[in-house]
Amino acid sequence: MLYICTVMQKHIPILDICTLSEHKEDDILVSRLKDYLRENTNMYFPHKHSFYHLVFFTVGAGSHSIDFDRFDIQRDQIYFMIPGQVHTWEFEGEMEGYVVNFSTAFFQSFLFRPEYIETFSFFAGNTKDGVLNLPEKKARVVQTTFEELVEQANVLQDHRWDMIRVLLLKIFITIEQKNNNEQIPDVFNYNYALLKNFQKLIEKNYKKLKLPMEYAELLYITPNHLNGLCKDYTGIAAGELIRNRIILEAKRMLINQQVSIAEIAYELNFKDNSYFSKFFKKQVGVTPEEFRKKSH
Repeated sequence: MLYICTVMQKHIPILDICTLSEHKEDDILVSRLKDYLRENTNMYFPHKHSFYHLVFFTVGAGSHSIDFDRFDIQRDQIYFMIPGQVHTWEFEGEMEGYVVNFSTAFFQSFLFRPEYIETFSFFAGNTKDGVLNLPEKKARVVQTTFEELVEQANVLQDHRWDMIRVLLLKIFITIEQKNNNEQIPDVFNYNYALLKNFQKLIEKNYKKLKLPMEYAELLYITPNHLNGLCKDYTGIAAGELIRNRIILEAKRMLINQQVSIAEIAYELNFKDNSYFSKFFKKQVGVTPEEFRKKSH
């Protein structure tokens, strides 16, 4: 039996995949949405996940937010989340669909390239790319595959975990496939690989490294090269990507009323509270205090 438990941390609750057994179910949960909601009634407050999380809606209304971007729920909408993103739900009426949670380790022993999951655009951590309203034809293929997932998860069969992995990959690839006239990034391109490495370095160092030149040095390229490839692939400059990550973490911390503004400034390595507040207001348009009030 697999449960979702809440691990309280200093800044925000984190939902983890917890179990009382030692079976492989530790790394995967597949469920119908209505069953999931019935068994987990404490998930409407802002929280993070320590696992990958996706939901496909077939019936329902309301909204949900990922990293403070709000989305209205529609039939045939699917959303994807990576570990660490902040999430809330505001459902209205009966909800139906499917939920899958899987750990970072779930595909690693199965795939020759452990980072393969990260090449899907909806697992890049960008909320705008992680919420998709599927066209009818594609939605029905995805729904049929989710039904197969539920069947595999509920019946003890040989190789069912590998079958679940295959079915999940089928969903990912079906959704990622574009129309022939759409531009698809070449995931094996050198500059694209540099961009992904830059994003990983930001995730690891944004609290202490705040200048593009510092990251360019780690990547053994010039700041101009780094800035150019960021603009080519994301449309924004390298410095803005860094600032966006700092602001995102500040927002995540601000929703916890128990953490003071001064503590947040210190945690994010600003020299003082005043400097942090000026930086936040310049990027967001409101002060940290004003953002905190609006978030509650």
